[in-house]
Amino acid sequence: MAENGMRTPSELIVIGGSSGSLDVVLRIVSNIKKEIGFTIVIVFHRKTAADSTLLELLTARSVLPVREIEDKDIVLSGVVYLAPPDYHLLFEKKHIFALDDSEKVNYSRPSIDVTFESAAEAYTSSVVAILLSGANADGTDGLKAIHRQEGITVVQRPDTASFPFMPRQAILHAQVDHVMSVEEMIEFINGR
Repeated sequence: MAENGMRTPSELIVIGGSSGSLDVVLRIVSNIKKEIGFTIVIVFHRKTAADSTLLELLTARSVLPVREIEDKDIVLSGVVYLAPPDYHLLFEKKHIFALDDSEKVNYSRPSIDVTFESAAEAYTSSVVAILLSGANADGTDGLKAIHRQEGITVVQRPDTASFPFMPRQAILHAQVDHVMSVEEMIEFINGR
């Protein structure tokens, strides 16, 4: 077991966020080491209109390549992926993304729950899910699925979140392995 608490070798880190999480994600992406041996996927509640601003912001801050996901893309290690607006993000197999335009979940598409649950099924114990700031309960059920598969669950400390409702709901209703500040999350990811 690694000193930072990672219990298993992780292939995938999925970060889910909503209101108030953009600054946190930008800080995380800005501080990730170049030599990571896993994939990072970011799922935001986003407006449905196509807008390249978010991708450009992440690309400007990251030493890693950043890509917006397209249906049937192959999941590559050492890449930061961004879920596109207005599609649920799924993992068809362990290394293939799939996009789905079925009904919204928790008023959102993409839904963090949908992506976390799919990642749990595809990656089992080799996935880490990180839930950030937000104003609804999206992510809680997904964290439960990650935990059932013995993956690692991380939630932003509510007192550091701009919108603490989402992390609080997760802490109250899911089994969370770690509750961390942004600085602790960065150390946790890089300590891998």
